[in-house]
Amino acid sequence: MESISTALISKALDGLTARYEATAQNIANANSPGYRPIRVSFEDSLRRAAAEGPAAIAGVKPEIELAPMPRIASEMRLDLEIANASQTAMRYGALLSILGRQMEIARSIVSGGR
Repeated sequence: MESISTALISKALDGLTARYEATAQNIANANSPGYRPIRVSFEDSLRRAAAEGPAAIAGVKPEIELAPMPRIASEMRLDLEIANASQTAMRYGALLSILGRQMEIARSIVSGGR
């Protein structure tokens, strides 16, 4: 049986993967005239699902939407996309570290603390 924290981490990793892919697409299309960046959101729906349990968590899907049109510039901000990619990568790494620690604890329990 999967713990709720493992299910949350797994879904968060899925959401961050989708966000990273969207950011990569945005960066690749930075010089395309009229390109509208896409955004991925999942945190709010994952937070709500956490209160409802593992079945609700399993049903969470990242939402992909077009970013709002900029008010001033007609082109997207490449610097912000790169910052978003960096932040996403750091969050992904942190979650992998937490998941690794959970697995170490489970391994220790199964092996009787040896």
